[in-house]
Amino acid sequence: MNISQLETLITISKTMSFRKAGELLNLTQPAVSAQIKSLEEEFKTQLVDRNQPVTLTDRGKVFLTHAEKIVGIVEELKQRLADLDENPQGHIILGTTTSIAIQILPRILSYFQDQFPHIKTSISSMSSSQIYQQVENGIVDVGIGYLIGQNPGMTTSVLYYDTFELVVSPRHPLAQMKTAGIEALGTTPLILLSPDTVGRRFVDDVLARHGIQPQVIMELTSSEEVKRMVELDLGAAVISKQSVTAEVRNGTLKIVPIIELEVTHPVGVITKSGKYVNSAMRQFLSDLKGMPETQFIGSE
Repeated sequence: MNISQLETLITISKTMSFRKAGELLNLTQPAVSAQIKSLEEEFKTQLVDRNQPVTLTDRGKVFLTHAEKIVGIVEELKQRLADLDENPQGHIILGTTTSIAIQILPRILSYFQDQFPHIKTSISSMSSSQIYQQVENGIVDVGIGYLIGQNPGMTTSVLYYDTFELVVSPRHPLAQMKTAGIEALGTTPLILLSPDTVGRRFVDDVLARHGIQPQVIMELTSSEEVKRMVELDLGAAVISKQSVTAEVRNGTLKIVPIIELEVTHPVGVITKSGKYVNSAMRQFLSDLKGMPETQFIGSE
């Protein structure tokens, strides 16, 4: 048995295809088949059901769990050895919200990769609650999102604070008001974030505490989508103040302050406590935490 064979089995479990696994691993389909056959012969059991789509047998699923652990240990060993070098290097998987991925990370990563070309980064967009799950499960190395309460097993660090505000198109009737009462959220058609986001849960809590039944005409998964709909004057929205900075500056959106929404929400870095931090992560986290709050715009 060798690591390449284990990586092949893991890739097959994800692609459900010998051909697709081969393409990802730069192997011919016969080479993929030979590696799996070799594993099955060594362990005297069938690991893969070769009917289409290709799936793992029950024993193959048990084997996969241990294969992933072995490959993970080998990758960590490689990284620990690489860390003995002077230059930070390695691979960082980032999990963040859509707006942060669009607005903040390009600038940060551009600087970071100029300074540390041997560090590779991958970005996955998701809601803040999903970031915690992915970090906890080891799928994501570093999360950047809203910090949600106390989470045992997680280490967090605040980068900046955000608020959620009522935003409208300049053509909307509320756009002429300097402030609005909380009751406006019950009489205005709203475009809101999906229920699994921090912003939506906050809005729902505020509305419930004030006995307001909102007129929700649309639910979307990110503030980027919400902003586009509000710019078209299809409704009002309650979204991150930081995420609409550019639009407010350009005059395509207007913030209408509501005192009941003026609650600050910390946005920061999320990592798993006790997880080995390679040189790439150490350098990235050091640079990120060292940036002033004014450098950050964006959110869910």
